[in-house]
Amino acid sequence: MNIAIIGYGKMGKVIEQIAIARGHSIVLTIDQDNTNKISVEELKKAEVAIEFSIPQSAVDNIYKCFEANVPVVVGTTGWTDHLNEVTKQCLEKNQSLFFSSNYSIGVNLFFKVNEYLAKLMNTHSEYNVELEEIHHIHKLDAPSGTAITLANHIIEQIDEKKNWINATTENKNEVGIISKRLGEVPGTHTVTYRSEVDEINITHFAHNRKGFAMGAVMAAEWMKGKKGVFGMNDMLGYE
Repeated sequence: MNIAIIGYGKMGKVIEQIAIARGHSIVLTIDQDNTNKISVEELKKAEVAIEFSIPQSAVDNIYKCFEANVPVVVGTTGWTDHLNEVTKQCLEKNQSLFFSSNYSIGVNLFFKVNEYLAKLMNTHSEYNVELEEIHHIHKLDAPSGTAITLANHIIEQIDEKKNWINATTENKNEVGIISKRLGEVPGTHTVTYRSEVDEINITHFAHNRKGFAMGAVMAAEWMKGKKGVFGMNDMLGYE
């Protein structure tokens, strides 16, 4: 496939390496120095776009892909306040959008473990739950999209939880998320259930960016010929 990479930073470069190794061609790369090249004409050279830019640019980049009739795989987080609007536009214009807060296969397995554990903990109110996420100092959004997904899955499964907050909290109706930015950490997420007598932890450690990049390229391959809005559950066949 001919692939456009929108957001040619560290992640974009790893995506490029993996895509080429899998037999694809990179026909367009966009970074902060050539944003003028994000045009409908340029995007039409691609069969799919992979978007890993910054939160402030993501929605405009998605709409340009829609205008060019190019499926877009979005890995940027921090823009999902606009997700309902973008989804509506995608469906009305018969376009193709793939979005995930995390493209790592391991993280998506972790999501399922988190959901199952939260379901089990629903009847054990003596435990309170808290999340911690650690990322590199260059990450622009906090909490991470992955942490928000984990928190929302917990809220769906535990009746007393109503919302998340980006802080430690003693409120039993809230899920606290602690965000840390340290060095070049690719991503660590820990869910902790703590009671007076013990605690349970589940953790996902990313060793590098390759897992995220591989998942994004796999999503781009999977999107061929599809119209609509999709995510990792669709690609992986999860319910």
